[in-house]
Amino acid sequence: MTERRALGVGLRPELYEPLRARLSRGGARPLVGFVEALAENFLGAPRALRRLDALAALAPVALHCVSLNLCGADPLDGARLAALAALARRVRAPYVSDHLCWTSLGALHHHDLLPPPCEAALAPYVAARARAAQGALGVPFGLENVSSYLRWPPREGGEALSEAAFYARVVEGAGAHYMLDLNNLYVSSHNLGFDPEEVLAVVDWGRVLQVHVAGHQRHPSGLLHDTHDRPVCDEVWALYRAAWRRGGPFPTLLEWDADLPPFEALEDTLARAVEARGGW
Repeated sequence: MTERRALGVGLRPELYEPLRARLSRGGARPLVGFVEALAENFLGAPRALRRLDALAALAPVALHCVSLNLCGADPLDGARLAALAALARRVRAPYVSDHLCWTSLGALHHHDLLPPPCEAALAPYVAARARAAQGALGVPFGLENVSSYLRWPPREGGEALSEAAFYARVVEGAGAHYMLDLNNLYVSSHNLGFDPEEVLAVVDWGRVLQVHVAGHQRHPSGLLHDTHDRPVCDEVWALYRAAWRRGGPFPTLLEWDADLPPFEALEDTLARAVEARGGW
């Protein structure tokens, strides 16, 4: 399992060698204690799998998914779940996660993670799908809150829920876990005009598998766009401190997907996480 105070980074091709070097080094504990791999990149990819095996021999590898379509209308993909379960066994993943979103409808596949309508009637449906996914995967399953840029209007007669209430109902109804992304939470709260502390207040911290921090872009219109390509902002660090006070310790992952800085800059960001929570 991932140690509760562990720090990690999202695995990108540029990071294989520096990660291998850091994790192979003896002596003092490295800042990077685990990695998170995008599972779809390793399904049916033997060369990438061999590289992942090498890292899994050095540190825990959590698996993160983007294609289970938990909020979608189509049946869950049993073959995809079986392949993910096999990958989780292969790398001894302590947990697997995907997003509280929909990504496809029939043959149409989106290239974004689309938020669901936060309606009371939808929560049991999504919870049942998440429960089935967790059972098929055979390891704890985390649901990640996505960045939102719009709010779906409620259907006539439907009961609208806050993002916080919807998230909690699905996780609790599924018997699953939280994969709490603080950057996504900040982006959504800014774009949609709610208090991010509402989410922190309802989270069952005993069910938090991992917390994400990342960077985003601000457009001239004021809209925040989740891009994972720049430093973590002060407001997200403030949310991280608040989350740690409420529910720490929990594993913390830095997501930086594009325009990666030198590996030492990623380590500096992880060191800032240690500072934000008052030390190891």
